[in-house]
Formats: sequence, structure tokens, C-alpha cells
Amino acid sequence: QTQLLGVSLAAASNFLISVSLNIQKCAHLRLACQTEPKPYYMSKLWWCGITLLGLGEVGNFTAYGFAPIALVAPLGCISVIGSAFISVLFLKKTMRAADILGGTLTVTGTYLLVTFAPNVPQELTARRVQNYLVSWPFLVYLILEIIIFCILLYFYKRKAVKHIVVLLMMVALLASLTVIAVKAVASMITLSTKGKMQLTYPVFYIMIVLMAASCAFQAKFLNQAMQLYEATAVVPINFAFFTTSAIISGVIFYREFQSAALLSVFMFLFGCLLSFLGVFVIARNKKEEHLQIPFIDYGHIPGQKLTGKIQPDSHSSRYGTLNNEDDSVESQR
Repeated sequence: QTQLLGVSLAAASNFLISVSLNIQKCAHLRLACQTEPKPYYMSKLWWCGITLLGLGEVGNFTAYGFAPIALVAPLGCISVIGSAFISVLFLKKTMRAADILGGTLTVTGTYLLVTFAPNVPQELTARRVQNYLVSWPFLVYLILEIIIFCILLYFYKRKAVKHIVVLLMMVALLASLTVIAVKAVASMITLSTKGKMQLTYPVFYIMIVLMAASCAFQAKFLNQAMQLYEATAVVPINFAFFTTSAIISGVIFYREFQSAALLSVFMFLFGCLLSFLGVFVIARNKKEEHLQIPFIDYGHIPGQKLTGKIQPDSHSSRYGTLNNEDDSVESQR
């Protein structure tokens, strides 16, 4: 029942996030269409979307206190599939065949994930988290992760390599630490509310610092990727990398698949694969929405004709410069 509560909470939270993102996008589009656009933070619709986004993230955080990481992390695909279908209502987009196919694959994969996810009914106390932190499997995993991250950071900083895989791999490595810390903090808070106080242990505050620091740097590299590449490329790759790193960290740190049957592990991984494939199909060849930019009709400027030329042809050597009178005189000669 506890695990089912975590699954329900994670599913509802991710759906709420997809609704909030579409509401925010709708607010931006409405503001851009106004004759005198006002700042987005003055829009009640935008604040409604932000509020729903905050509620969704809080729900996701709470879900880690009731269900394993390997079950909560892959359910992020619900926000992707939800956005694809909700955008038809909010943004008046057309439903594509790829959306239906991707949604079917994602729903099937999610069903397999929930059915064959590890069942680990353990109380995650502060002492247990301390023991996990000093266990040799986690220490080896942490050292390898630090080495890989430093190598990627070297190419990013010194060699100026801004490839999408490099950026999102750094995000995924940081995300693995984030989910470990989030689950520990959420579980200790859940136990404390039940009367088993865990907030007096130093490891609780260590995990809060780890969670905040990893989230901050994760947002930095993810924002860099969003600036350099289209969201249709970033979203599916980031989802696949994040989910994979979260599952690996849950297996190593919390030993979530320790007593799972081989068939259950295989079906769980197959469900992950279907979810990844569904997200890629939904995002593939999806056009980006661009806000409408206000412009001045050249024909309404006094003294100008519609045949007047503001900019030269984009393929000419004079692109980006304005024609002056000297140029027009020389052309007449």
C-alpha cells in the first residue's frame, strides 16, 4: 500500500507538471499577441502554471519517501506524454500519428515498470543511510562517477566541447546524487512525521546540502543544453540519461534489486526501453513553438513605398547593412 501511494503520487505529480508547463506556454503566447505586451509575471495565468508546477515538484519529492527510486524516476515519462496530448487542448495543436504511437509505447512501458518494479519495504532511517554512505559499493561508484565527471568537465571547460551528450551526461551524473539525497531526505521526513524522529542526525543535513548543490549545478548544465539545442532533442535524451542514472544509483546505494527475480529485472528493463522509445517517438520531428514578434508594417510608414527595400538579400555580401544615398547614386551611374 505504501509503494502504491508513492506510484500514485508520482504519476499525479508528473501529470500536474505537464499541465503547468502548457499553461505557462499558453500565457506567454497570449501576452505576445497583445498590442502592448506586459511582463509575464503580471499574468494570472502564468502564476497559475507556476503554482501547479510547484505542487507537482513537491509531490514528486514526497513520492520518493514511499516508493523506490527505480519506480519513481521512470514515471517522469508521464509528463512528456501528458504534454503532448494536453497541448492539443491548451495550444490547439494537431494530434500526430507519432504522438499516438509514442503514447502507446510509453503507457505499455509504464505498466511494465509498475508491475515488475522492486518491492523493498524497508524503513530508511538515518542510521541506515549512514551505513549506505560508507559501504564499499557506493564508494567505488562515487569514485568512478567523480572521475567520469572530471573528464567531461575538462572537455567542457578546456576544450570548449558543448556537445549535447557531454552536457546531458554531466546532468545525469549529478542527478544520480540528487535522487539519492532526495529519497533519503523524503524518507527521514516521512518517518519523523510518524513519530520516529530522524531530523536530529547530522546525515539529514548533509543530504540536504548534497541535494541543493547537485540540483544547482544540474540546472546550470541543463540550461546550457536548452540554449544550444532544440527542446525536442534535449527532452528525450535527458529523460533517458536521467532515468538510467537514477536506476543505477538506486540499485547501488539502496540495493533495490537485491532480491528481485531475473524475469522481473528483465521485464522492468524492457519497460524502461519501451518508455524511452515512446518519448523519442513523441519528440521526433516535433516543431518548436515560437512566440510572435511584433513588427511595423513598412507600407504604413509615411513617404515610403511598398517596393522600398529595407534589407538586401540574405545571400548577398551586403546583408545586415542599410542602403544609403551614395549607394543609390553609384548604382545609377
